[in-house]
Amino acid sequence: MKRYFLEVAYNGTNYHGWQVQANANTVQSELNKALSILLKEPVETLGSGRTDAGVHATQQLVHIDSKADLLKGSIVHSLNALLPADISVIDIYQVEPTAHARFDAFSRSYEYRISHQKNPFLPKMCYRYRGTPDIAQMNEAAQLLLHYTDFECFSKVKTDVNNFRCTITKAFWIYENDCLVFHISANRFLRGMVRAIVGTLLEVGEGKMNIDDFEKVIQGQDRQKAGRAVPPEGLFLTRVEYPFELKKNRI
Repeated sequence: MKRYFLEVAYNGTNYHGWQVQANANTVQSELNKALSILLKEPVETLGSGRTDAGVHATQQLVHIDSKADLLKGSIVHSLNALLPADISVIDIYQVEPTAHARFDAFSRSYEYRISHQKNPFLPKMCYRYRGTPDIAQMNEAAQLLLHYTDFECFSKVKTDVNNFRCTITKAFWIYENDCLVFHISANRFLRGMVRAIVGTLLEVGEGKMNIDDFEKVIQGQDRQKAGRAVPPEGLFLTRVEYPFELKKNRI
């Protein structure tokens, strides 16, 4: 058996998240089905992490094991022909048999995109927000995230995790392509974490919470003290990093 990493992108609007669930349409189930048809054998993918319902990915990494040579010929083209239009396999890489898409990932990056006006070309791809938040205040508050590791206050309450510790290495707001975009990178993320952080930072930008209040939210480890969770449509998984290089070795 050979191990492969698949680089995948998807529009999550029509899916109940990444992970396979009973009686729900998910990105992983569509990918498993297409791979099983193409390779004529049962295939189960394992992703670098889970995205919630309505959340998108410009780069998700998954691994599979197969006897087939997935680097030969037009496998990517054939696989994309079997997948729905809103899921795409970008490339396939052969990796060491012990490489693991989830456990070997040391950094994951997300973006949250906000538009201040109705954009007919971006339905369900950004959060339409009518306010004019103070970006400087939000960026000052965001830097506090780099000084803490326990983020229970930004986690969904009912979640099956051993701890709430994450190491955030980047967190900032910037205007890009007529959108206000929040960039954040960490070694791991809790369920609902990015959307809760964004919602709380928007409260700072709106003047409903000052920077000291934001820090007290982090220290208090109480989800009820943090801000609202913003809608899922503005959230994108954008990058997954590993301690090894994914080499393009297609025949």
